[in-house]
Amino acid sequence: MSSNKNALIRYKTLDKCLKNKYRKYTLEDLIDECSEALFEFEGKESYVSKRTVQLDLQNMRSEKFGYEAPIEVYERKYYRYSDPEYSIHNISVNESDLKAMNNAVQILKQFKDFSMFKEMNGVIQKLEDSIHATSQKSIIHLDKNEQLKGLEHIDILYESIASKKVLKILYKSFTARESNVFTVHPQLLKEFNNRWFLICLYKQKMYNLALDRMESIETDDSLVYIDKELDGDEYFKDIVGVTVSESMDPRNVIFWVDAGNAPYVKTKPLHKSQEILKEDYDGTLFKICVQINYELERLLLGFGDSLIVHKPKKLRLKMEEKFNAGCRNYQSLIIPEEN
Repeated sequence: MSSNKNALIRYKTLDKCLKNKYRKYTLEDLIDECSEALFEFEGKESYVSKRTVQLDLQNMRSEKFGYEAPIEVYERKYYRYSDPEYSIHNISVNESDLKAMNNAVQILKQFKDFSMFKEMNGVIQKLEDSIHATSQKSIIHLDKNEQLKGLEHIDILYESIASKKVLKILYKSFTARESNVFTVHPQLLKEFNNRWFLICLYKQKMYNLALDRMESIETDDSLVYIDKELDGDEYFKDIVGVTVSESMDPRNVIFWVDAGNAPYVKTKPLHKSQEILKEDYDGTLFKICVQINYELERLLLGFGDSLIVHKPKKLRLKMEEKFNAGCRNYQSLIIPEEN
């Protein structure tokens, strides 16, 4: 059992004892009660130390968890609440707290059709009832595509990562003629640009598989799971998007954005490494340090003629060729005149 779960059981037990008006509890009594409560939950002997209970009482008295419990020692050895009506389960919530909780509920409600949040629907309803949430329209609107394929796979992928299970995924990429079975060790789920990806170990290398290209998934209990212990922040720190190269070093990408669009890039950096190199009346010169991948190229192309890549040269030439190809496509396009 986790230490957090143990602490919650002890706090609940201490609360029950301290509000009991018909029995006196010494510190030793409280230690015994906590030890017994843990034994009932774990099914094995679990002795709670004197120091642990003393720290629990101190935490309950403090603002650390918002309890500020009125615990007193009377007759020099017995513990109780000085307010007989107090309980850690009766913490008052002010109007500001209710407003914040109501806003949180409105945001949670936007996930109600998301498969992995379906079990939250009842919880959200209980929250609405308990805080008397208003039926106001949601002020915060999250970008979501309800027609997005692959969301039905999130549940099994999430559970497989949590329980460390090897998976067999029938997968068909956009470029493949036929579907193939990938036996993978799932590590992380990643959302980018309103698409979901599974980051997984496949044949000793890391891959990302788009959920909307998965046709079926089943667990493979015959193989031992390999945990790469990936930290998402660390793994994705040098990229834009989801494609990480284990062999590529991040490069300095220097690009110019015209004055009309520079404010958007300033306020929404393309990457956390972004910095301004030069700024004048007609535009701003930026630098980011990232791996050059497909997602970065698509992002830069999305700015159209308002952005020019200066360095590295290979990326600049590639962008130039993309724009030239696009120009040729428009010039060769023949559209019948409308009547």
